Order: sequence, then structure tokens, then C-alpha cells
Amino acid sequence: MNQGIYTFMPLVWRGKPLLLQEKCCYFEGAPYCEYHIKWPFRNSLHEALSRIFTTKAVFIETIREMEASKKVIEDKYDEVNRLNEQLSYKIRQLMALQETGKAILAVLDLKPLLSVIMNTLSTACRIDRAIIMLINEAESHLEYIHGVGLDGAVPEDVSRYRVALDRVNNILVRVASTGKAEYVSNVKSSLLRSENILLTYWNPSSVYVIPLIARAKVIGIIATIGVGENGVPEETRETMEIFASQIAVAIENARMYEAVREQMDEVRKSHVLLSRAEKFSFLGNLAAMLAHEIRNPLTAVGTYIQLLPQKYADDEFRKDFYEIAMEETNRVNSLITELLDLVKTHTPSFRYINLHELIEKVMLLISPQISNKNIDMICDFDHKIKNIYLDDNKIKQAILNIITNAIDFSPLAGKIRIVTRHLSTHGHRSSVRIWISDNGIGIPPEILDKVFDPYFTTKRHGNMRNGTGLGLFIAYRDLQDQGGTIEVQSEENNGTTFILTLPYRPPPHNRSNRETNGHAY
Repeated sequence: MNQGIYTFMPLVWRGKPLLLQEKCCYFEGAPYCEYHIKWPFRNSLHEALSRIFTTKAVFIETIREMEASKKVIEDKYDEVNRLNEQLSYKIRQLMALQETGKAILAVLDLKPLLSVIMNTLSTACRIDRAIIMLINEAESHLEYIHGVGLDGAVPEDVSRYRVALDRVNNILVRVASTGKAEYVSNVKSSLLRSENILLTYWNPSSVYVIPLIARAKVIGIIATIGVGENGVPEETRETMEIFASQIAVAIENARMYEAVREQMDEVRKSHVLLSRAEKFSFLGNLAAMLAHEIRNPLTAVGTYIQLLPQKYADDEFRKDFYEIAMEETNRVNSLITELLDLVKTHTPSFRYINLHELIEKVMLLISPQISNKNIDMICDFDHKIKNIYLDDNKIKQAILNIITNAIDFSPLAGKIRIVTRHLSTHGHRSSVRIWISDNGIGIPPEILDKVFDPYFTTKRHGNMRNGTGLGLFIAYRDLQDQGGTIEVQSEENNGTTFILTLPYRPPPHNRSNRETNGHAY
């Protein structure tokens, strides 16, 4: 508009438009607008002639109109400048709200969140005195949670401030009940109680209370005050009203997070107690099983000892007594050995061994049991498998327990098949698998998932008197210690297969011993 006035003003006295060049512009960031004007010669001639032929009154009127136009331009300029400042403030305020809103929603701990909220109110809404109170549904009152503008530490009277929800005449309770903000522009002439704690400490000129609403429910209020003559500005109240919903959601999320965290702590404590109870239950069941397993052999031996003085001369009795006593003694000894294997801490000793030689040593160790039942042992070894890196004592014990079980459950002249294969992943040998199968009575499906449980056995229910239920449990534990797995497949009256999977390569923490403990494969 300024450019147009300056450019075409000479047309009033029939001159030519001025040549105007804008050197800088306030609206493009310059501190002011600067115009350079070139006055044409023809306009100078018209000006001179107009001075001769134009009356003084016309000149005075023209100057008066130009001064009036100048005043209008100045007023417009001031108004545009003021609106521009307001717009800039609003933009900065909205950007601050956006950034602080992100920060608020990212903080889940309630105390740090309340500090962030108050800092936001101080900067974005120009508030220096405010408190947040939340509804305590269990005790049916509003309670102080956090505040800003309290010099030094929060006074005890303020930190313990409570307002019962049935005090409907209290402005804080009224806002919490209705969910509508209230503004008291003049505290002194209002009905607010002057002895109120907050009014006593702050001595405000005005009070603005806004509800915090989350999920269509009021969870608390924010109360802020004004200490000057202008009170709490309208733009501050509008901004707070917009911002309150974000605050409410953030506080509700923090409270839910705190509740979930407390529940998780309770779950952890319950898990610890449950684990402890399971251990005691395990020990109790184990003790009961031990008492049962040891009492039976001792009862048999004790009975023979009582009869020994009377039947000492009976050769057949002494022979039977000897065999039974030795059998029951070996049974108790086996039980004690398995228990020691179960509870002792065994430091893993990894080294390279020949898996097939280890299996053959196990078969040689139990060859008497194999011969007694005339078991046909069938071995199908993958000769590509050479030395593998493992703890041979644990694997030997696991394979021994599984083959012994297979012998016990196989019929006379039964068959046990042992198969080894290496498994490849992208062309590299990654693990070794061992199948140990028998053609025995199999395992009923309802107890198949219990065979690896400690002290679970079916041997006591049949003709087999020995059996602690620890052999397969120890084998399962030993395979886990190797980084391997053990599975079972069975059909009733159609045999059982145990599948052992072992890592082919050594665990990462043991690879440094590869050169000293064995050979490359």
C-alpha cells in the first residue's frame, strides 16, 4: 500500500508515476522498510506550475490530507506489527506445546513427569504459580501431588493438603465434580475462604482452576493464580485448556505404568515364593521317595537277618539271603549314586572325543545286562562324524541311562538300535543327532510328557523293582549343560525312541581350548 501511494501520488497534479525501488522490507526480516524514489523532470515542471496557478488554500488542504493519510498508514503499520508479534508468540507457544507434549508422553515415571508438566506450564503458558491435585478414589478426596512457585521446600501444610469430595462449595471440588473450568477474576470480592491454605501462602488476586480429564473421566485439577491486576490472561487460560487434555492423558498413563510395575513386582515376588515352594515340594517328594526306596531294601535285609539265627544251617536260605542282600544293597547304592549325581556341582570338562568309541564303551560296560536278556544291539554310525567337542562324562552318563532303560523295557531277545547322523546347515556341519530305539512296551501317551520329570518312574509298577525316576531327569539336565536337547517318541506296545541332539562345534567360551584339548575335525 505504501509503495502504491508513493508511486502514484504525482498523478494528483497530472504528473508521471515516481520510480520507486525497495531496498529492504520489514516483512522479510529487516528492521524497517526503506524506499528509494526518483522524481521525474516532468513532475518538477508540473510542481512549479502548480505553485503558480494553485491557491494557497488548496496546498494547505492537500498537505492536511497527506498528513491524515500518513497517520492512517502509521496506525496500520503499528497494528500489523502488533498482530505479527502476537502471531509469532502463538507459533512459538504451539511449537513449545508440541515439543513438551512429546516429552510428557515419553515420560512414564510420575514424579519426573510432574516436573516436566510444571516446566511446560511455566514456559509455554507463562505460569509461575500452580498446583496439581489428583482424585484419591479410595479415600474420596483431592490430594496435593505437585506444585510450582512455592519458595524453597514445599510447606508441610501444602504437601498434606486434602479436600474431601463432598465439599461441593469448594472451587477445586466443584471443578472436579462438574468437569468445567472456573475463573475467579477478583479473589478479594469473591466467596472464596480467605483462610484457605493456598490463598494464605500465595495471596492471589485471581484464581483459575481447570479439570484434568482422561478417558471421559476427571482424574484431578490444575489450579493457577494471578498476582497482578490483570489476573490470569485470557490467552493463558485458553492455552491451558488445550494443554490440560495432554497432561491428563500423560498422568493417567504414568499412574497405569506405576500400577503395572507394582503388579510386576508382586508377580516377581510370587514367582520367587512359588519357586521356593516348588523346591520344598520337590525336596519333600524326593524325601518321601527316598524313604520308600530305602525302606523296602532294608525291610527285606532286616527280615532275613531276623531269620538268620534260626536258619543259619540251611544252605539254600543262606544262598537266597546272600543274593537278596547283595541285590538290595546294590539297589540302595545305585540310588545314592544317582542322588549324588543330581545334587553335586560338576564343572564341565570339554574336550574332543570320538563319539562312536564312547558309545561302544557304554555298550561294553552294560554287556552283562545285554547278554542276560539276549538283546540284539544294532549300530548304524555315520562315519563322517569324527571327534566332537563335549563333556564325555556327562554324555556317557546320559547315553548309559537311556540304553539301560531300553534294556529294562525291552522283551527277551529284543532289539535296540543306535543311529548317529550329522545335521548340515548351509553346507556346514552344525550338530550331531543320536537315535536310541527299542521295541519294548512303549510309553502310554498320558505320561509321555512326564518321563523327564524328577523321581517319576513306571518301573515300580511292573515287575522291575529298581527305578528311582532320576536317570532320565539327569540325562535331560546333562544334555542341556552341553547346549543340546533330548526328545522322546513312543507308541504303546510299539517301542520308544530317544533323540539326542548335540552341538558339533564347541561353545564360544570354550573355543580357546580347542588347540590344547583335542584335535581339529
